[in-house]
Amino acid sequence: MTLIRSISGIRGTIGGAPGDGLSPVDVVRYTAAFGTWVAQRSGKRAPRILLGRDARISGPMVADLVKGTLVGLGAEVIDLGLATTPTVELAVPGEGADAGIVLTASHNPKQWNALKLLNSKGEFISAMDGAEVLRIAEDEAFEFVDVDSLGKVTLEQGWTDRHIDMILALDLVDAEAIARRKPKVVVDAVNSVGGIAVPRLLDRLGAQVIRIHCEPNGDFQHNPEPLPEHLTELCDTVVTEGADLGISVDPDVDRLALVCEDGSLFGEEFTLVACADLVLAHRQGDTVSNMSSSRALDVVAHKHGRKRHASAVGEVNVVERMREVNAPIGGEGNGGVILSELHFGRDALVGIALFLTHLVRSGSSCSALRATYPDLHISKKKIELAPGTDVDGLIAGMLLRYKDHPHSTVDGLRIEMDQEWVHLRKSNTEPIIRVYAESDSREKADHLAGRFLREMNELSAAAARTN
Repeated sequence: MTLIRSISGIRGTIGGAPGDGLSPVDVVRYTAAFGTWVAQRSGKRAPRILLGRDARISGPMVADLVKGTLVGLGAEVIDLGLATTPTVELAVPGEGADAGIVLTASHNPKQWNALKLLNSKGEFISAMDGAEVLRIAEDEAFEFVDVDSLGKVTLEQGWTDRHIDMILALDLVDAEAIARRKPKVVVDAVNSVGGIAVPRLLDRLGAQVIRIHCEPNGDFQHNPEPLPEHLTELCDTVVTEGADLGISVDPDVDRLALVCEDGSLFGEEFTLVACADLVLAHRQGDTVSNMSSSRALDVVAHKHGRKRHASAVGEVNVVERMREVNAPIGGEGNGGVILSELHFGRDALVGIALFLTHLVRSGSSCSALRATYPDLHISKKKIELAPGTDVDGLIAGMLLRYKDHPHSTVDGLRIEMDQEWVHLRKSNTEPIIRVYAESDSREKADHLAGRFLREMNELSAAAARTN
C-alpha cells in the first residue's frame, strides 16, 4: 500500500492501514485539514467548496467521505458529480466558491485515488499552502461543528456543457471549419469521465465520433496513462475505421495524446507544440513548458519570433512561470495544454478544439502536420525506489559525474549534451525517479536514457555496499 502526501495532493492506493494507503481515515483527516485551511483563508465559518470526481471504482466511496467531512466542518459543498479536472477548475470561480477538491489519481491505475486541492481561483494550491494543509493534518488542528451548524450538499451537474460552451466561444477555435470537414475521430477515454465530455465536445464541433472505452464505469481496459504501449488498440481502430484522428485522454482529462490517420502516434510531446503553433500565430507573448518537455517547442516559438521559457515540473510551476512572462499558452510535454485566456490549468478539451482547428486549417492529414515539426523523440523511463533510498544523494552523485556539462538543478537535474538532454527527478506522485532523455531518434533517446538508468543503478548499488 502507498500513501503520498505532496503539493500535488494526497494520493494513494485504496485500502490498508491508516497512513499506509488511502484509507477512509486518511481521506477524512486530509479533507478536514483542507476544509479547515479553506475556512481560515476565506475567513468564513461556512466556506463553499466544489467537489468533482473521475469515474474510478473508489470514487463514490471517497466522495461520500469527503462530503460528510466537509458538512461536519460546516461547509457548503457543491457536488459536480462526474466531472473532468479542468471542468472543476473552471467551476470553482464560476460558482464563486472558496476552494475545490477533485477526486482523481490522474494517470495512475484503478487501485489509486487522490484528493487534488484547488484554491479560490480554481488552481492547484501553492507549495506553501500545501505545507500548511499537511501541518494541520499532522497536528489534527481541526474541529467539527455542532448539530445546528452542519453544512449542506448541493448538486450541480451542468458544468460539462458550460465548459464546452466556453471553449466554443473562443475565437481561436474555428468550429465552422471543423464542421465543414466533418473529421472522423476515434476516442479512447479509458472508461472514465472523458467518455462523457470528449464525445460531447466533438459532437458540438461537428465531428464524427467513434467510441472505445467511453463507458464511465472506472473499469480501465488498459493502463490509463496515455503512453505509446497503452494505445495499440486506439492506433489499430483508427486505421480499421479509416479515421482522420485518434484521441486518448487520461481518467481526469487533463492530458491529451493523439494518433494520426495511419495509426502512427502524433506524440504526446507534440500536443502542446501543435496547439502552441496555432495560438502563437494569433496571440502576443512567449510560451512555457517544463524541463521534461521537448525542445521542439523552442523551435515553434522561434518560428513566431518568440521564446520558450522553462519551469520546474508540475502544473503549479508552469502556471507561475506563465504569469511571470504573460504567456498565452504553455503546458507540459505529457500532453498537458494550458490556454491562459480560458483558465490556468491543463485542459485536454480545449487542446482537442485547438488541435482540430489547426488540423483542418492546415488542409493536410494528421501525419503530414506532424512532419512539419522537428523529428525529435523523448524516451521516458523510471527507477522504482526501494524503501530508504537516498534520492538526493543519488542525484548528487550524477551531478558530480556530469558537472562539466551545462546543467540545471532547479528541478532535480537536467543535463545538456549538444542537441540532446537528460532530466532526472523524483516524482511527486509515485515512489520513483523519472528519467527523460531526448534525441533525434527513438533509438538514440532510449540508449541515452538506458545509460543513465544503468549509471544510477551502479551508484545505488555502491551506496548500499558502503552502508
